[in-house]
Amino acid sequence: MVATQERLGAERRATDRFPIESDLRYKLIEAKRLAEAGQGRTLNMSSGGILFTAEGSIPVGRRVEVSVEWPAQLNEQCGLTLVALGRVVRSDTATAAVRIEKYDFRTRATAAVTARASSL
Repeated sequence: MVATQERLGAERRATDRFPIESDLRYKLIEAKRLAEAGQGRTLNMSSGGILFTAEGSIPVGRRVEVSVEWPAQLNEQCGLTLVALGRVVRSDTATAAVRIEKYDFRTRATAAVTARASSL
């Protein structure tokens, strides 16, 4: 019992984190409008949160939308983007951690589709 409590006390996260590194864009949202935007890279992710590099310090408690270039493809052809909405729970001058409140996967246009659309 003591060993279990010590192990739980050392790790408070409810979900496992995975060392996924991918390009990311973020938007700080204030009163349903875009307040600020930036780019970075994910450092690790879980089903409940994302740790990423940021262009500057992001205030804790701010709502943020993050768009992550997902490493897997739909039907091995179409790129995916994870779009998540959440709140900043931890931040310093170079990184921010977001607790995910809701998310969605969206397809990314491929170069071939973009080229066909521009030629029409």
